[in-house]
Amino acid sequence: MLAAGLAAGSGLLSGPARAAEPPPFPGPGAPFDREALVAHARERARGPYVAPRTDDLPAALRELGREAYAAIRPAPGRGVWEGEDSGWILEPLPRGSIFSQPVQLFLVEGGEVRPLPYDRSRFQAEGVSLPDLPSEAGYSGLRLRARVQGGEPAEIGVFQGASFFRLCAPGQELGVTARALTLRPADARGEEFPLFRALYAERPEAGGALVLHALVESESAVAALRFRIAPEARATVCDVEAAIFARQPLDHLGLGGCQASYLFGPLDRRNVDDARSAVHATDGLAIANGSGEQIWRPVHNPDALQISAFVDDNPRGFGLMQRARAFRDYEDDVQHWERRPSLWLEPRDDWGRGSVVLLEIPSDSEANENVLAYWRPKETLPKDGALQVAYRQHWVWERPAPSTLARVTASRGGRGSAGPRRLFLVDFAGEDLAEAGGLDLALSAAPGTITRQQLLPDPGAKTARVAFELDPGSERASELRLQLRRGDRPVSETWLYRWTP
Repeated sequence: MLAAGLAAGSGLLSGPARAAEPPPFPGPGAPFDREALVAHARERARGPYVAPRTDDLPAALRELGREAYAAIRPAPGRGVWEGEDSGWILEPLPRGSIFSQPVQLFLVEGGEVRPLPYDRSRFQAEGVSLPDLPSEAGYSGLRLRARVQGGEPAEIGVFQGASFFRLCAPGQELGVTARALTLRPADARGEEFPLFRALYAERPEAGGALVLHALVESESAVAALRFRIAPEARATVCDVEAAIFARQPLDHLGLGGCQASYLFGPLDRRNVDDARSAVHATDGLAIANGSGEQIWRPVHNPDALQISAFVDDNPRGFGLMQRARAFRDYEDDVQHWERRPSLWLEPRDDWGRGSVVLLEIPSDSEANENVLAYWRPKETLPKDGALQVAYRQHWVWERPAPSTLARVTASRGGRGSAGPRRLFLVDFAGEDLAEAGGLDLALSAAPGTITRQQLLPDPGAKTARVAFELDPGSERASELRLQLRRGDRPVSETWLYRWTP
């Protein structure tokens, strides 16, 4: 169960006076398990934040452009566990370019720590002269490759940059990015970006999952996380356990954060001059709320920052999804957006009251991850308080165990019949739509007026299209809500959308 420490007076973080320097990372041969890392995080939270050094990085690495940095490759045969029968390969990633922060890497074997010192021979680069660095310089993160069902080792995940990580299912390419910890996004006080300070990889058994531990730290918080990563034929499942310790009151804490890029799609192509049909790594936010309602919220690229909050009590799941899966949906021979994963998250305990928050940030580049979703607890975590949370991530082609309700398969928008009116087309598909007749529309706009609506069912194809026009009048935004019903019974998930000019 998700639990919060109530104050310093609870005794949870009682102990000696704050030290000037944080406790050191464990040395070679030190015993290690999750409890040891949680204790280390708790101890660090007692002291002031000490930022990691970046001035030790030579200019030759610090000033690398993105393309030059991307040209640095792992040297053949130098991956950790490469050539062994575990089915896993761990590849340290070098510091450089925008990845200047050091991350200490450790292997855990037989319950003991073995540091992984910096080693230039792990890398090769064309056109880039890699300088020698001291062994304690660290890396910027790591890449994971896995052999699934006897296939060749393929990229499964990357842990790199702030506290970001990306996983994917076999056959996919990396897309949506998850966050180990999210603090104050789009907040007037400025966002705070916690950093990976250390990553501990347990030696995997042949054919088994990989367990990775992380220490995450910022001015306001320290967290110890455990990731159990298990690739399957059509998905990669990651179980996450997090223990969070507050240095300062956390009144804007984000759990289960995930972000992705959305440039344009069929719902909003205004000011778009692009040969491609769509450009995005996610096309919507899906929510299964605590009351059982299934929600689909298409995302968009607004002209101004948009913040939406979906208030809930003990959500059953949420995530950024990529539903458009055909090449023709994008016509992009380079990026292949149809191969990007959906990320569905399920809490493993009670998360209480709060809201799923969606941020949509204006963007003019497909490289920008301008859509962010996360769970924001209602209660503030006080200074010296602690929080434990667990959830399961599904990095998938399709949402696991989907609802039996008809789901939205496409959303389109364009100019309406007159004046400021806007035309919307929303397509649904599902088994319940095979039944002819008796289908009702529940459609509303606030503010604004629905001037025309039409239901176009196709029972043979088990689909239905809803066409409607919105007249916003002089309003600059309208919240749209649509659901298919048979009497009092919902037949489809709930389609929500915020229209803005």
